[in-house]
Amino acid sequence: MTEREFALDVVRKLHRAGFTALWAGGCVRDELLGLVPADYDVATNAEPKQLPPLFKRRNEIGAHFGVVQVIGPRGDDGEWLTVEVATFRIDGPYDPSGRTPDWVKFCSPEEDAKRRDFTINGMFIDPLNNDLIDYVGGRADLDAKILRAIGNPTERFAEDKLRILRAVRMAARFDLTIDPETLAAAKRMAAEIRIVSAERIAEELRKMFAHPNRARGVRLLREFDLIEPILPELAQIGTLWDHTIRMVEALGQVVSFPLAFAAVLHSLDKETVEAIADRLRLSTVEKTRVAWLVEKQHCLVDAQTMRASKLYPILVHSGIDELLSLHRADALTSGKSLAHVEFCEKVLRETPRDVLNPVPAVTGDDLIALGMKPGKDFKRLLDAVREAQLEGRVKEKEQGLELVRQLCSAALPALEKPSE
Repeated sequence: MTEREFALDVVRKLHRAGFTALWAGGCVRDELLGLVPADYDVATNAEPKQLPPLFKRRNEIGAHFGVVQVIGPRGDDGEWLTVEVATFRIDGPYDPSGRTPDWVKFCSPEEDAKRRDFTINGMFIDPLNNDLIDYVGGRADLDAKILRAIGNPTERFAEDKLRILRAVRMAARFDLTIDPETLAAAKRMAAEIRIVSAERIAEELRKMFAHPNRARGVRLLREFDLIEPILPELAQIGTLWDHTIRMVEALGQVVSFPLAFAAVLHSLDKETVEAIADRLRLSTVEKTRVAWLVEKQHCLVDAQTMRASKLYPILVHSGIDELLSLHRADALTSGKSLAHVEFCEKVLRETPRDVLNPVPAVTGDDLIALGMKPGKDFKRLLDAVREAQLEGRVKEKEQGLELVRQLCSAALPALEKPSE
């Protein structure tokens, strides 16, 4: 069963029980655009307390606000299918973060539609007979490619400041023109995005930067005056903005969030990038990858003349494909040659993996077996053997051990000689 089929089944069960049930929000917009929705939301006049007889497997953590997650069978991908079922409601004042309202009041579908964010997200559809229910002019705005807040844009943004950033993502994703009143309210309130949690902001940035229209998203961040409150480190980069936008555009269609974010932050140093990642509470994996890409963005420019011991460790890094994409984007936007990128791709294509990343010829255990005590000398010796191994001067353990003996006999500073 697909998620769409399960969402249809949820509506069907609610109808059979005598309730109104409609698909709502983003899934309606995506269906009208011929896209596959990321998820399906059902809006209904059934209250949470009326759902247990219909749906045995539920997550009721949001029931106080009229929202219940209905859990179905496993989908085609093996994951549990879920559909959010929400009672038509009016929200009371939101907490400062905009995450939850102080109270909710159950209401009519029309009142529910008018408390949503943008007209293109405020439509309903009855999937059983394909009837569109549009109280907010969403279909007309979708056809005209306009992003417009429902009702008073200042009120909509005041309810949840994240909507200001979401407006940027929606306009970029669907290539929409922003309604002037909506844009004016967003710019006027842009600084208030600071009260939104870092996790919610980061999630919007992930969706925005991973989308093919990410470059327009970056442009709109600046147009909406959101750079200073979200990424203040970029507020003073001046003419580098144009190059940044071109870099982001040159990445191609399908890229990861870390790669896209590295392109956005490429004019900064590694330490600043790490500080930004910490502030946005990115995962350790994301932080490490973005910082590594920014740090290494120029390291392959001289790849054709680099020693194997310097080049190969970079080429076998798990982020090499993203790094080469970043190098390619920089070359394309700077009028530089792509020879270094093509050379690296050729090496990766034609060089066996066990040559690029051979099993270490000598390990710490081998040094201990020689009678050496673990300490600061270990790394210096192991690095020297590894360098020789990558450059073809050491091909087996005994050659590596002989190199260790030679290095120690040569009385290199701070090297401890092995026991005789």
